[in-house]
Amino acid sequence: MSDLDLVTDLAKKSGLVWIEFADRTFPVWHKLVEDAVCVVGGGAEQPIPDVHDGDTVTLLLRSKTNRHMVARVDATVELVTPEDPAWDSVTAALKSGRLNLPDMGTAIDRWARESRVLRLMPREPVLLAGDLPHDRSQTSPRLSG
Repeated sequence: MSDLDLVTDLAKKSGLVWIEFADRTFPVWHKLVEDAVCVVGGGAEQPIPDVHDGDTVTLLLRSKTNRHMVARVDATVELVTPEDPAWDSVTAALKSGRLNLPDMGTAIDRWARESRVLRLMPREPVLLAGDLPHDRSQTSPRLSG
C-alpha cells in the first residue's frame, strides 16, 4: 500500500479531517470521491478556508480507533462549480454523507447559490505518524480561533 493509498483509506474511514490553511485549522466533514477529499462549506454549511483553484492546503488525518494523528499531506484545491463535469458526482456524494440535512430535496441547489464545493487532491510526500513533529503526533489537531 502506498502512502497516498493510506491517506485515501484514512479519509474513507473517518467522517472528519482537518484542513490547515493560512495559519488556521478547520475541522470538516467530508466525502471521499475518486481519491479526492470533497467538502462543502460556506453559507449555512460548515466553515472552510477561503481558498482558490490551485491553492495548496494541508490535510491532517487521524486514526478512527485511537484518535491519534496518523498522516499529514498537502493537497491541491480544485473548486467544483455547477458547470464542472464533477459537480453531479461530488455533490451527490456530499448530499448522501450530510447528516441532518434540513433541505434534502434542494440542498444541492442551495450549495450552488451560497456555498463552495472543493475537491482536495492529496499529493506526495505524505508525513506519517513517525515523521510528524512530536507535538502533532499524539492528539487531534488544535482548532484555530
